Amino acid sequence: MANPVKLTPARLKELQDEMAWMKGVREKEVADMIKEARSFGDLSENSEYDEAKDQQGKLYSREAEVQAILDNYELIDETAAGNDVVGIGCTVKVYDVEFEEELEYRMVGSQEADPMNGRISEESPFGKALLGKAVGDTAIVEAPEGDIEYKVLGITVN
Repeated sequence: MANPVKLTPARLKELQDEMAWMKGVREKEVADMIKEARSFGDLSENSEYDEAKDQQGKLYSREAEVQAILDNYELIDETAAGNDVVGIGCTVKVYDVEFEEELEYRMVGSQEADPMNGRISEESPFGKALLGKAVGDTAIVEAPEGDIEYKVLGITVN
């Protein structure tokens, strides 16, 4: 069995809501699109039918993807993270030694990662380097252009 996907309670709810919407609303919309496109006649040259079938394929693919996550997830207990070391669910403030700037990131599971918005996965090289570090520790991130050094300035539980 594959490793479980780590999810916060908020992300789990988002995925459950998305699945309910896909099963309850979107499947009916796509079925109606196919039904309407079939009414236009010859399916061999019917672009509406092709588009509707394409939408159906994308929908079924996304449903399978979400279901696979919902069948194999581990809920992140955000209250269990302490202020002592960096862990999933906490916010960490770091100092980039090379660029002399302070940055702040939230440690999340891979399904919620969004580095451009300050959400980094525990599976990313940066996340792996930070996990388990305490305030004052240095984290070295291996990058193609060379190692990058960060100093942990603060840890807060959200």
